Amino acid sequence: MKYFQKTAISLLACALFFQTHTIVHAQDWNTAISAFRENNYDRAIQNLELLSEQGDAIAQYSLGIIYLNGEFVPQDLSKAFGWFNMAAEEGLAQAQHNLAFMYANGQGTLQDYAEALRWYRMAAEQGLSAAQYNLALMYDNGEGTPRDYVEALRWYRMAAEKGLAEAQHNLAFMYANGQGTPQDYAEALRWLRMAAEQGIASAQYNLALMYYLGQGTPQDYAESLRWYRMAAEKGLAEAQHILGLMYGTGQGVLQNNILAHMWSNISAANGFNDAATSRDIAAQRMTPADLSEAQRRARICMESGDRLIYCFGFADFRSRAV
Repeated sequence: MKYFQKTAISLLACALFFQTHTIVHAQDWNTAISAFRENNYDRAIQNLELLSEQGDAIAQYSLGIIYLNGEFVPQDLSKAFGWFNMAAEEGLAQAQHNLAFMYANGQGTLQDYAEALRWYRMAAEQGLSAAQYNLALMYDNGEGTPRDYVEALRWYRMAAEKGLAEAQHNLAFMYANGQGTPQDYAEALRWLRMAAEQGIASAQYNLALMYYLGQGTPQDYAESLRWYRMAAEKGLAEAQHILGLMYGTGQGVLQNNILAHMWSNISAANGFNDAATSRDIAAQRMTPADLSEAQRRARICMESGDRLIYCFGFADFRSRAV
């Protein structure tokens, strides 16, 4: 099960929910909040800077977010890095995570995997699931540390148990491939389903693959087709290709050349090269009228953009197990 790659979670996209934190300098915070509500951003930022100078980690972190995203001020990654660093030194887990991310990616500072690993660990030990995930990823890839699948598995599991879909996905990969643990398809299937149910397209694809191959579960083409369809709906070209093949051969669904051609055509348009061959093979089995209809449906689907769910009005849902 080699399709999916393990990728880092991006910087936390945070809003300024000042009210949710313990406020030490209540009057200064009230002034800052009022200024934001009045769209007086210069005065609000001045108040945040005043609070930051008094060691308020939430204010420091908030300024980091503002400069990171270029909200109310020109984007300045160096300033974002500086503010995150101050808040991280105060022990704020979210700031430690974002500081680590900036070290890992060379944003606002020189790239430094060792420092990234150090700060991710601090945040992870405070229970921040995104930090646990990214720390696992560094052990998984051997960045800033020798590769260690056992340690990667440990941190992925912590984040996965908190419900982080990306961690569930990568944990499943490790069980499926026996990395850091004996190979266990049943565990891989269990974690993949959790991630797939949260809408991760690559998890849906790999869950479909396990049902197709009968790994960790009895082989079930109809269930495989169902998950491939979900991944295809999200625009995953590989899933669109397999969906076309299954319609072409009648695996888990009634055989349908029009839908086989349609999905292969869409997949090819989305850059999956093998799909063009499958599309052309399907065309050889079709009448000119059916070919025209398949092309029409593919065009409607592509014009719907991200709303590929419209394509499923064309599908034959009279599924059957094969």
